Amino acid sequence: MLYQISGKQLDIGAALKTHVEEDLTEIVEKYAERPIVVQVVFSKNAGAFACEASVQLSTGLTAQAKGEAHEIYAAFDKCRDKMEKQLRRYKRRLKDHQRARMEPVELSGASSYILASENDGEDSEPENLQPIIVAEMETTIPSLSVGEAVMQMELAGAPILLFRNEGKNSLNVVYRRDDGNIGWIDPQSQV
Repeated sequence: MLYQISGKQLDIGAALKTHVEEDLTEIVEKYAERPIVVQVVFSKNAGAFACEASVQLSTGLTAQAKGEAHEIYAAFDKCRDKMEKQLRRYKRRLKDHQRARMEPVELSGASSYILASENDGEDSEPENLQPIIVAEMETTIPSLSVGEAVMQMELAGAPILLFRNEGKNSLNVVYRRDDGNIGWIDPQSQV
């Protein structure tokens, strides 16, 4: 298992790195069996420390968790507890997913953009219709069943997930609705 533990404009010591590796190794091996990469990033925002962790499994699924506290170890502990809760909640489904799937999840490349918002506070027309791109990143689109997509969205703590539906080989979307249910957008193919 590969660990990537870092700090954003923050120097983290060897003791913290060792603590993170020991705690996450115990949790991840207990619930997820075959992790590949564990990424942990510490940062400091307005007097509070934040910890973000991401665990990528060999099947292509990724679990993510975040924690904030006034002390760096407490921030990691909150993050670790959330990760453990997610992995414990999905342990049976993760193991069934790994048994049923002989090959890792297929990933397709795509570009992801962050667009600037215009918070003018008034209802005025923009000068042009071209959006201002703040950031451009590479991302991946996994090939999953609908059930696996819902599980991946829940594990990542994301409000929405775009995926390639394995059954139909078309792009689909699952998302968390305002009423707490999960929505699934499955476009009809036009032939």
